Amino acid sequence: MGAWDDGPFDNDSAADWCGGLHDAEPPARPAMVRAALTTAALNTGYLDYKEAASAIAAAAIVASQMPGGDPIASPYAPDFLLAGESLGLDDDLPQLAIEALDRALGDDSEWRSLWGEAGASEFPQINKLRAVLSGPPELPGQIAML
Repeated sequence: MGAWDDGPFDNDSAADWCGGLHDAEPPARPAMVRAALTTAALNTGYLDYKEAASAIAAAAIVASQMPGGDPIASPYAPDFLLAGESLGLDDDLPQLAIEALDRALGDDSEWRSLWGEAGASEFPQINKLRAVLSGPPELPGQIAML
């Protein structure tokens, strides 16, 4: 695992995926984000490190475009996001991103295994992304607007 920090873009696999996202034609980028998330979320076998790292980076991109999300600031993220561009992402992606993050943190994940070997037992960066993707909690007595 080539990682230099615990951020969603701070490893070779995520940086490579972000480079591919940057190089893609703008209309293809949302589908690439969806594909990275779907690959991880729907994996029922052993989740490969590269797939998990790509999904975590994709989840961070989705979270960055939500209320309460941190703007993308990592130099390893796609340059177009660092320049302030955004993606037209579908409304179902936050839930898909949560599922992908949960899968990356699961027992059958190489990403989780490798970080466990490195002594990590908590993942604050992932937990923060998950909280943003979940949206603000409903207040007691709040009525949902349909």
